Amino acid sequence: MGKTRWNRQMRYAPYLYISPYFILFGIFSLYPIIYSFYLSLTEWNGASDKLFIGLDNYTALLKDHYFWLSLWNSLVIFLMYVPLMLFLGLIFASMLNAKWMVGKGFFRMALFVPNFVSVVAVSFVFVLLFNTQDGLINTFLLNLSWIKSPLPWLDSPWWARFSVALMVLYRWLGYNMLLLLTGLQSIPKDLYEAAYVDGATKVKSFFFITIPLVKKMLLFCTVLSTIGTFSLFTEPYILTKGGPLNSTLTPVLMLYNESFQNFNFGYASSIAVCFFILMMSISLIQMRLFDEK
Repeated sequence: MGKTRWNRQMRYAPYLYISPYFILFGIFSLYPIIYSFYLSLTEWNGASDKLFIGLDNYTALLKDHYFWLSLWNSLVIFLMYVPLMLFLGLIFASMLNAKWMVGKGFFRMALFVPNFVSVVAVSFVFVLLFNTQDGLINTFLLNLSWIKSPLPWLDSPWWARFSVALMVLYRWLGYNMLLLLTGLQSIPKDLYEAAYVDGATKVKSFFFITIPLVKKMLLFCTVLSTIGTFSLFTEPYILTKGGPLNSTLTPVLMLYNESFQNFNFGYASSIAVCFFILMMSISLIQMRLFDEK
């Protein structure tokens, strides 16, 4: 009897230990996803009864100019900073991984600090820096006579996108650099020594050993950056409020406006569902492109 009870406990104990995760996942992740999909099929302002309208929200969303504009803005911002961020991250990671580099701990911390500083505080600092009339950057450039008139950092569509991209680059360069550094440190040193014996230069070693062996980490950084760029909210909200002329409007910012300004929760839920499907599709395509044959 005792042995049977013990065997039963041994059989079900693992499921008991992992059950808290699945219970919390169901409550805080799975249920909101299912409920959001249900809301996307309704018309609801948060106070009245929900009116089932089928796929009307999705039909309206696909015809919505601002939805496509938000995707275009995210794509432009992505192209403005992600390739540069990955390139600089790989260069800095290579330098911090080199034997001749001194003060590695200081530079590692200096690059990573912007990532854990409050994004709201950083955004307000960038507002002061990029102010067109009396911002520090325009004042500095005018005093050096490098420009003849103030640059419209936050008042022109393309300059506004560029300003948002610069801020995101500043915040996430150190984080991606650390990820790439972990990838570099996992490469066996024997490979470089064998390449040097065969006459390979450091540049050839970088392109033919380093980059191929950190390709998976580059993929990971690219997927994270893609999701992060299309999910931008705080940076464009504080810097430009999505303007000028909706040039920094992102899908998440549009979702916020529909939810908490227009109180159109059904339509906002359809944005969330389409955004989820789009991000999953782009991530799968990126993983497919980086996949080794």
